[in-house]
Amino acid sequence: MSVAPRTTIYSARSILTMNPAQPRATHVAVREGRILGVGSLDDLTGWGPADLDERYAGQVLMPGLVEGHCHLPEGGMWKFAYVGFYDRRGPDGRLWPGLKRLDAVAARLREFGQGLAKGETLIGWGFDPIFFGGQRMSVRDLDAVSAERPVVVMHASMHLMNVNTPMLARAGIDRDTDIEGISRFDDGTPNGELCEFAAMFPVMRLIGSPFRTVGLSEDGLRLFGQVAQWAGVTTATDLVNELGDDGLATLARVTAEPDYPVRIVPAASALAFAGDPAACLARLETARRLNHGKLHLGMVKLVVDGSIQGFTARLRWPGYYNGAANGIWVIAPAELDTLVQAYHDAGVQLHIHTNGDEATERAIDAIDRALRRSPRPDHRHTLQHCQMADAAQFRRMASLGLCVNLFANHIFYWGDAHHALTMGPDRANRMDACASAMRAGVPFGIHSDAPITPLGPLFTAWCAVNRQTASGRVLGESERISVDAALHAITLGAAYTLHLDHLVGSIEVGKQADFCALQDDPLAVPPESLKDIAVLGTMVGGRPLARQGA
Repeated sequence: MSVAPRTTIYSARSILTMNPAQPRATHVAVREGRILGVGSLDDLTGWGPADLDERYAGQVLMPGLVEGHCHLPEGGMWKFAYVGFYDRRGPDGRLWPGLKRLDAVAARLREFGQGLAKGETLIGWGFDPIFFGGQRMSVRDLDAVSAERPVVVMHASMHLMNVNTPMLARAGIDRDTDIEGISRFDDGTPNGELCEFAAMFPVMRLIGSPFRTVGLSEDGLRLFGQVAQWAGVTTATDLVNELGDDGLATLARVTAEPDYPVRIVPAASALAFAGDPAACLARLETARRLNHGKLHLGMVKLVVDGSIQGFTARLRWPGYYNGAANGIWVIAPAELDTLVQAYHDAGVQLHIHTNGDEATERAIDAIDRALRRSPRPDHRHTLQHCQMADAAQFRRMASLGLCVNLFANHIFYWGDAHHALTMGPDRANRMDACASAMRAGVPFGIHSDAPITPLGPLFTAWCAVNRQTASGRVLGESERISVDAALHAITLGAAYTLHLDHLVGSIEVGKQADFCALQDDPLAVPPESLKDIAVLGTMVGGRPLARQGA
């Protein structure tokens, strides 16, 4: 005799469903990990016997938050030395003060190096010279940290790095090395700053690409899960995954654990397959066999240009406000057409990194051509970051069925620098233009790109609503969006860009019972307080999860 599945009804002070057909409720019924019903307690009694669980009775429930552009190293990066400009809290709750001077960066690196074995590479992350008044880090700064031990400092954007003389020597980078992106002193010798992937590759090959692999270690995955829980995130991407056997096996095993607190949506890195779509697609087909309820492989990531604050993004005329040279093509425009067509024809969804508006234009052109050759409904190809897109580009996106995921956190962290140095006041005011996307009818999400900025969708929503920089400047008041629109962008909007809106992103019948419990109602607090709402817990697949470290 079969046993009827148990039903649990959860009560809450209020339930914000993100379902426009039923925006509010007080109770939600869960059976077999899915949402059975939503409404009042009376509405749900027809489903038969149920356990009433009041653990959320004084709290506000909303769908588990969806981070549509982040990376698993957000957890494991804390194995290295954090040397960023802004204060940042690690997975263990420790607050690491931001560093405002190059000598403070050097001091933290030296302190971290004391715990390393002799000869072991010292790795730092989070650095950005744009905050240091035009002063750039060089081999001289890092040789002062250590003249014997190799030292590598990854910039906050992950598109540039600095290394010391021992690392340049080990990597074979000298005045005769002919690779685009190697910065040099006036006499032609490398100064230790390496811009974009080609220039960084000799170093990454030596140190084993730790900024990628650390996220796929067991410890790194567990740290990521811990960070996600504190942020209220129940679905998150790993938007550059090289599909290595060991990393995928660990990812599949750990995420399958009943208490692992987040669904992971990796994107295959086309860059890892050296421009060979056939090899990438074959590997992706094999990897997809590992998919289960909390692992969703199937997307592909392309990177067209670099970082605006690193001056490696590609801009249309008139270029950088401070006169810096235009950026670097990570994928040349002619090659981009070929790659987009191949992946589009294979039926996969593309997520395409474009920061500058010239790169955005080239990506839109490539997708336009691919669709003319091979029409495909509901492809949902998504432009990621897309920070400098203007109104005409958003209109083109809408006409082609494109989605966009805008890097709203940039407004706070780099908005002042964009206003003064990279874009100038007028173009900076349209950066990460959520309101323009809405006006054009482009489906959109907003994101943190963690570990570039901290994982925290409520903070990201605050950025899109208030558009306030670190100095308090309002950057583009006309591009502000409502709190309701911002909450949609970190739930159902982000889920749509991942082709997962049928499973997550709202609290409605049939979907996964993924919830985020909040101390306050985000639609009831002042918009400027949105980032301060406390996340009290999460549920994934009907399983309430205790936060580690709580």
